[in-house]
Amino acid sequence: MIGAERRAAILDALRRGTVPREGLSAFAVGMDRFEAALDADLAAVASGRAGFKAVRGEYGSGKTFMARWIQERSRVAGFATSEVQINETETPLHRWETVYRRLVERLATSDTHDGALRPTVDAWFYTLEEDILAEGRIEATDVEGLASATEALMERRLAAIARTAPAFSAVLRAYRRALIAEDSALSEGLIAWLGGQPNVAAAVKRAAGVKGDLDSFGAMHFLAGLLTVLRDSGRSGLILVLDEAETLQRMRADTREKGLNALRQLIDELDAGRYPGLYLVITGTTAFFEGPQGVQRLPPLAQRLHTDFATDARFDNPRAVQVRLQGFDLDSLAAVGRRVRDLFVEGARDPSRIVALVDDNYLVDLAHGIAGRLGGRAGVAPRLYLRKLVAEVLDRVDQFSDFDPRRHYAPTVNEREMTSAERAAAGASDVDEVEFDS
Repeated sequence: MIGAERRAAILDALRRGTVPREGLSAFAVGMDRFEAALDADLAAVASGRAGFKAVRGEYGSGKTFMARWIQERSRVAGFATSEVQINETETPLHRWETVYRRLVERLATSDTHDGALRPTVDAWFYTLEEDILAEGRIEATDVEGLASATEALMERRLAAIARTAPAFSAVLRAYRRALIAEDSALSEGLIAWLGGQPNVAAAVKRAAGVKGDLDSFGAMHFLAGLLTVLRDSGRSGLILVLDEAETLQRMRADTREKGLNALRQLIDELDAGRYPGLYLVITGTTAFFEGPQGVQRLPPLAQRLHTDFATDARFDNPRAVQVRLQGFDLDSLAAVGRRVRDLFVEGARDPSRIVALVDDNYLVDLAHGIAGRLGGRAGVAPRLYLRKLVAEVLDRVDQFSDFDPRRHYAPTVNEREMTSAERAAAGASDVDEVEFDS
């Protein structure tokens, strides 16, 4: 049984029409076919290799859901995770310094939901200290000796990184000294610079002997340094999700070309062993992978991502570099509806009443109703279906003792609550009410 706090967070996200950050296994449908391959990938990455997976699917097929399901499963396995939305203005893929900054801002572990860089670095220094003390040459009471030995061990662990990104170890060294001196302002500023934040005070940078802001080239090296810190602090590695890669298709031609080339370079770096402990996941639509404005514009990238989907989808290889999501049909919509209803029931005032009024047949009817308003395309209906199930049906049944969804609720879909893809599926400018057949 899932905890009350996590259950509430899941239901709140569904009410807003968004994918929950955690607890997805409680209502995941269709993910079981990927479990064995994912676990094998994670084991390989935890052993010091790198990995890559492209997730392909149309709108509503569950790409973001799968990406967050991967992250949640990975955190349980000891990985840190981060999810970055590709965006032309804020996080263009070729501007790696902005991608790295967002990566660090959204760095999460099983202990910290966001902004886990500082706890990770602190845990790393603690691990280094424990390694020094385990050698038996220095006593815990020898503060200066322990600090000096810890710094020397840090330099050895980061030797390879320091050759290409000396600023990384320089800032960590200054951060450690700021902690010992109990200078919180300096330590916070140094962590901010290490995370790629702009506009860090000049005095903070002088304390570490660095200048300016982190650039794209430096950010690539800092990622390698972050992986070293994660591994040495006891983490299995890092899962990095680049979500909505299809937005590259809508960017200016020069930005799109640079983004595609940046992705190709990153994949090549993974293959070359540059980032041990990194598992990269990208999500995109079929048009992004197959269309003229996406991956196919860069033949070397298209070759690396090519996967044969000519066979029956039942025989898709989950170990392949690219996997496809089939999307929802009416049966799978009803199936996920049952899981959400059962999750809701665990915290309901009168569970038996909800089960009686929102029974399996009603969930099928609701799926038909919502999909029908979207041109019969169940594949684009999950977001609205779950939003309405929780906010307009289950909540009302739970709060009003005389509410009967079959008598008092005719599900509607308003254009203002729809995304562009949902509006395209609806195929109309005026949105009328959708009612069940009695």
